[in-house]
Amino acid sequence: MYIITDQLKDIGFSVNRLDHIIKRNNNKKKLNTLEFYCICIILKDIRMSVENVPYTIESSNMVFIGPQKTVEFDTANGHDALIITFSSSFYERSVKDSLFLNSKLFFNDNSDIFTAPLINQEEMRIVFMDRMESFRKKDRSLYISAAHNAIEKLILDAFLYIPTQEVRKDVKFDYLYCVNRFKIILQRDYKTSKKVSHYASELNITPRKLTEMTEYILGKTAKHVIIEKLIHESKKLLSYSNYTISQIAYELGFSDEGNFTNFFKKHTQKNPSEMRNN
Repeated sequence: MYIITDQLKDIGFSVNRLDHIIKRNNNKKKLNTLEFYCICIILKDIRMSVENVPYTIESSNMVFIGPQKTVEFDTANGHDALIITFSSSFYERSVKDSLFLNSKLFFNDNSDIFTAPLINQEEMRIVFMDRMESFRKKDRSLYISAAHNAIEKLILDAFLYIPTQEVRKDVKFDYLYCVNRFKIILQRDYKTSKKVSHYASELNITPRKLTEMTEYILGKTAKHVIIEKLIHESKKLLSYSNYTISQIAYELGFSDEGNFTNFFKKHTQKNPSEMRNN
């Protein structure tokens, strides 16, 4: 998400105040989650955008953000937020942990973020700032264990806000893991690679196997997932940017404006210009 600290490189976990992160990044407020998972503990009302979509998050909320997301903070003063950052290798110790990381919290089909109320703001501030520092100074293994447990508490609290019908207990975890890896790679490569074969190759599986997995987990083919991603990004650029349609076509990796327009119209039954005028 930012210039990776020695601690994040070493153990795959860090927690920092937002203003410290921005200062370390030469006052840049636009960051990227890279391969990491992030939980933002919002301590004061804050404005932010994720993948160019703006959000206003009220105090005493948690924001869950998955890997390969561009995040920009409009406001970042003092104690606005704590940013908890961790890798999958740091957190995953069991099948249950895999379920948490590959859940709607970090891979929400309807939004690039998932928000949930923070049960006790002051307690979490103490846990992640004061207690964590005490554990860090005392013993490395205790620090790692305390960090894992604290993250799990936040995730469990947020899980209460995922509709029961969406928490699938019979899911194949290898499929779930692979599909979410596909979505991470798609987030990284959608502008340059639009074929299922590219993503299957990145995952070391066949295109047919990838489609089997996406159909099982998402109820749609891998090709359809790619198309949905391109349409989603197209609509965001049309709604939230000042780019011309030609510039949007270039930004999304289409050969020209006509090619992009034909693609967009085929899958939405509308011209890009119609979306812009709405």
